[in-house]
Amino acid sequence: MGSLIDLNLFPDPIPDPTTSTAAAAAAVTAIVPKIEPKLEPLDEPPHQFPHFSSPNPIISFNSQPNTPFSDPNTDPNALSQTPENNSTEENDVYSEFYRVSELFLSAFGNQSGDVHVSDPDSRAIVPVPAENQLSVDVVSSSSRRRNARSSELVRITDLKLEDQRYFRDVVRRTRMLYDSLRIFWVAEEEKRRGGLGRQARGDLKAAQVLKDNGLWLNRDKRVVGSIPGVHIGDLFFFRMELCVVGLHGQPQAGIDYVTASQSSNGEPIATSVIVSGGYEDDEDRGDVIIYTGQGGQDKHNRQCVHQKLERGNLALERSMHYGIEVRVIRGLRYHGSLNGKVYVYDGLYRIIDSWFDVGKSGFGVYKFKLIRMDGQPEMGSAILRFADNLRTRPLTVRPMGNISFDISMKKEKVPVFLYNDIDSDHTPLYFEYLVTTVFPPYAYYQGGNGSGCECVSECLDDCLCALKNGGEFAYDRNGILLRGKPLIFECGTHCRCPPTCRNRVSQKGVTNRFEVFRSRETGWGVRSLDLIQAGAFICEYAGVVLTRDQAEVFTMNGDKLVYPNRFAERWAEWGDLTRIFSDYVRPAYPSIPPLDFAFDVSRMRNVACYMSHSSTPNVLVQFVLYDHNNLLFPHIMLFAMENIPPLREISLDYGVADEWLGKLRICN
Repeated sequence: MGSLIDLNLFPDPIPDPTTSTAAAAAAVTAIVPKIEPKLEPLDEPPHQFPHFSSPNPIISFNSQPNTPFSDPNTDPNALSQTPENNSTEENDVYSEFYRVSELFLSAFGNQSGDVHVSDPDSRAIVPVPAENQLSVDVVSSSSRRRNARSSELVRITDLKLEDQRYFRDVVRRTRMLYDSLRIFWVAEEEKRRGGLGRQARGDLKAAQVLKDNGLWLNRDKRVVGSIPGVHIGDLFFFRMELCVVGLHGQPQAGIDYVTASQSSNGEPIATSVIVSGGYEDDEDRGDVIIYTGQGGQDKHNRQCVHQKLERGNLALERSMHYGIEVRVIRGLRYHGSLNGKVYVYDGLYRIIDSWFDVGKSGFGVYKFKLIRMDGQPEMGSAILRFADNLRTRPLTVRPMGNISFDISMKKEKVPVFLYNDIDSDHTPLYFEYLVTTVFPPYAYYQGGNGSGCECVSECLDDCLCALKNGGEFAYDRNGILLRGKPLIFECGTHCRCPPTCRNRVSQKGVTNRFEVFRSRETGWGVRSLDLIQAGAFICEYAGVVLTRDQAEVFTMNGDKLVYPNRFAERWAEWGDLTRIFSDYVRPAYPSIPPLDFAFDVSRMRNVACYMSHSSTPNVLVQFVLYDHNNLLFPHIMLFAMENIPPLREISLDYGVADEWLGKLRICN
């Protein structure tokens, strides 16, 4: 376990003995500032939170396929849910934190008097008066159940490798749950409205449900510095998701801070800021930011009055004084995102200067100079810009290392780059590119082609193909996978529906621009030049199908084989809402028999064959049928398990090692 250092260690102001108790209380009450958050122009208005008839909405997850997300106002079988307790693993981590905190605090047990910070880079580690300390029992139990955020400041340092993996997995699963809830809610609202009316705000609904179930992260403490499990370059589509993971706790304000009324010394402390270019006096040069304070704008985001040194502005000034770093999240307009913008975590910055200046509108504004701290990975926003230029001007932005600008030879709808700036290996050029899997001819007859749906314009929920899938379609109207299933039947060649049918997703092929690249860690790997949304289709894992007897012969010849029956069942994780709904049932229909074939990728392969193995993958395997109904030979389709930023390596779980050979399912 790493070190968790308590930073909320400022003593309360020493009262004047000549002042009466009542007067002192009145004075303290008078200085508590009114919190009026800075509204970011790129954000959605805060009044659009979903309306609930009660503080704790009653939501039920019906196990029937056609009602995965029931409405509490219309479903008579809706069950009241009770927030879950934190897992045993979380309790172990937090108990270690409190043990370390107690040891740290005990070192200052004999100190008293005013606190003096001699070094502005001291990280504000100062003793805590005994009267300000809370018992471990109170902090670990009651504070977790309350809805209000804690004012306790901690910095988490020196995490061991296993702790980093643990926190990353916690954040990953929480984000996956958030995306699943959001997609389900939007799909159910569209179904209820018949596709009419304003698009449902699934981001707000999902955040509210997670909050009511106590699943927001870092609510029982305020983390200064890096959030465990959140990496630089992580990308978010919604402000509410920043709140869910604890990266930025304000749904609308650009400055997140502990208020003066909550701070133990009566001074606000800033922890994170969002830079979105909403203030005309902002200057963003990447590693250096001139950040304009909050306040003084009208409803049209125009500066109309002077700013004051209060609230978030004062918090930034105090963080500068105590040498406390702040997290910087950039809000960027991005074509192709869900709502036209994205939020990227760009790391830690130090506030080195602040001053009052006359802004471009003629009104006084507070400005803060932020410098990015050394030793951090490259900024996610810089990678986004680089990937955007790479798509259009590859030779200009990266003149060296380009081997091929399309190894598919125009077989894919979009080019597949090949890049190697490490050595002279050009191996992927020697394989014939295969767009889709080659099945044996009898696969199309033994299972029978069957009949398709009779839908003319668009498939409905009661059509034949929907019934094949258990009474529900697997995708929403944007082609996003709603939840993983053992098998998905897509509309095929015998269906009358048009190519634009919502049930024809994976058969359309690759839509994102991928790059096969040489890596020192994983050999050959795959990354996307485009932003990939969680639940989106990526590509098919293509190869030439071999029977068991054929596979044995090919293995003796040293050919490279992939065994689909060994892929980990990560599909069960996507859309798994057991942490929210006690009546959630893992999909078991349509069922599929054990697969007894292998892929030969020794001569013909596609981009998926270069994806690396990972025990925490960002891609899942989903079995799909569309060109035949033979359950023994499904297509191996890959879908994103999380938002995948451009140029981040794509990985999947090849499963357990072979019992006899001790190797993963693919022999590299």
